[in-house]
Amino acid sequence: MTLQTVLLAVLSVVLTLLLWNLRWVLLIVFGAVVVSVALDVLIACVQSRSRLKRPQALVVVLGLLIIAATVIGQLLVPELFEQVQQLGRDLPQLIEKVSSLLQADPRLDGLSSGLDGEWNLDRLQPIGAQLLGFAGGAANTLIQVFLVMLLAVLLALDPTAHRGMVLAITPRPARQSMTRLFDDCRQALGGWLTGMTISATTVFLLTWGGLALLKAPLALLSALICGLLTFVPTIGPTAATLLPTGLALLQSPELMVSVLVFRLILQNLEAFLLTPLLLRRTVNLLPTVALTAQLSLGALLGLPGVLLALPLVVVMQVVMQTVVVQQIMDRWS
Repeated sequence: MTLQTVLLAVLSVVLTLLLWNLRWVLLIVFGAVVVSVALDVLIACVQSRSRLKRPQALVVVLGLLIIAATVIGQLLVPELFEQVQQLGRDLPQLIEKVSSLLQADPRLDGLSSGLDGEWNLDRLQPIGAQLLGFAGGAANTLIQVFLVMLLAVLLALDPTAHRGMVLAITPRPARQSMTRLFDDCRQALGGWLTGMTISATTVFLLTWGGLALLKAPLALLSALICGLLTFVPTIGPTAATLLPTGLALLQSPELMVSVLVFRLILQNLEAFLLTPLLLRRTVNLLPTVALTAQLSLGALLGLPGVLLALPLVVVMQVVMQTVVVQQIMDRWS
């Protein structure tokens, strides 16, 4: 083993440890890239319909987003706030209902004992510590979200300069290939974001209308959660179904079955018809690859890893196809 090999091995280990210690910084930067691509799609739409330069177009996009958020907030937030309060009142009844169902089966008696019982000071102290930890985590999450948004706006303001900085440290023979790789990644990620946004909005509106027709409780809150969790395929829609189904159980088992059937039909239409139709020209992610990425990044980074798993897979799929398959495997002699 030569000295050069030893130095390369040591350098690889040091870089790996450095990247692992900076994983949260890298996660924030990648989240900012994803948001900046979404802004870039909107900026391109504004510029195609006007003669505005990029800074002015960015201001217009941010202004329109703020106006849209304000209008939607005024229309939905009062009812949503009321339904959140109602959920807080209904949650103990739901736990009691599930506990009674578990107690009906002797084999599940151990599970039911964890849902009810006497609430004394010894049991409340760990809960208080958990609430304090949750409050600290929420504050940390807000700071991270603010940093992501700030970096996203700065990236969207002048993406050419940031691309040029990366291209400057790329060897000259590979700069043209790196430019094409950037364009392919931006197109794939932008197409994925556009398709998933349309899909999530459609799921939200259909779920809200369907639950309202079924007269299910807290229809708006349930629909909002179902729409947001559409961005987490495979895991998200299944987890989102638990809330409207559980709340329907408080009224009657028949309503619970109706809500469950409605959500299963809508979930399958979204997974096998709507989303593939919207993404047919951009990306084609296998469910096994998507689920493996979500589980892996979720285990390493928690909830932020789950949320950013799919955008990362979209980018990695383009990189693998362009670099590994076309540049290495296809040229293997």
